Amino acid sequence: MLELGQPQTNAAAAGDLIKDGTEATFMADVIEGSREVPVIVDFWATWCGPCKTLGPMLEAAVMAAKGKVRLIKIDVDREQRLAGALAQQGLPLQSIPTVVAFHDGQPVDMFQGALPQGQVNDFVNKLISMAGDGGLSEAIEAAEQMLAEGATADAAQTFAAILGEVPDHAGALGGLARAHVAMGQLDQAEALLNNAPEKIATAPELEAARAQIALARQAENAGPLAELAAAVEADPSNLQARFDHAQALHASGHVEEAVEQLLELFRRDREWNDGAAKAQLFTIFDALKPTDPIAQKGRRRLSSMIFA
Repeated sequence: MLELGQPQTNAAAAGDLIKDGTEATFMADVIEGSREVPVIVDFWATWCGPCKTLGPMLEAAVMAAKGKVRLIKIDVDREQRLAGALAQQGLPLQSIPTVVAFHDGQPVDMFQGALPQGQVNDFVNKLISMAGDGGLSEAIEAAEQMLAEGATADAAQTFAAILGEVPDHAGALGGLARAHVAMGQLDQAEALLNNAPEKIATAPELEAARAQIALARQAENAGPLAELAAAVEADPSNLQARFDHAQALHASGHVEEAVEQLLELFRRDREWNDGAAKAQLFTIFDALKPTDPIAQKGRRRLSSMIFA
């Protein structure tokens, strides 16, 4: 027999684990929240029949996980600006329901359409397993620290050892590729990613490594920084010179200045060269850590321009 206070306790627990999301709360609930526990985002609408079937299944699976995951439900009709911004950044929200799992601030898995309860449970359990890696995260963190401190060979050895234990570990494979990039071994880095296991081929960690490879190859052909800066100063409307200047800035390690030039180019003509400024900005953002202040600030400013 239930005690009088039990329904309120269950409701409170559900309120902590299952919430409605908005544009204003997305960063806190999903991006930052997924650094604590994985977050599942259910993009739905009131008129969508499959959404009404899937929603209770997701809620049941999340409640059964007892705090190991959270669920954010976003009504795409009410939050059209948010859905549009996320679609601009690559999430396939053309059809609903679309369910996207976030971990450590990045999308890591997804599906579309209604699934049987068993497959929904499998999706949630896979996400839980991804978050709890039995100590591998500490090894990844140590290798990342080596890489940041310039001990690239040691970092590569550590990443390789992790892959020996878990061949489909996206963080280790992406880290190993980035170590090769740091050592100037771009072909080896690219070969690693080209031969990645299919299940992690599009993981954010690998996309970050691909972005670093692309930027490194651009750096090989970057023009003289001073001459390009002078060209932009002489003619601010020369968008090709501004784009080349941004590439040269990034190649010289001036990442924030490169972002500024690309944002200014986008402000002047967002469609220039088939949207090259926005594409280059996304490449730079992808190459940075999600928590990097340059990436965070740049994404916010680009989004404000897109929806201005």
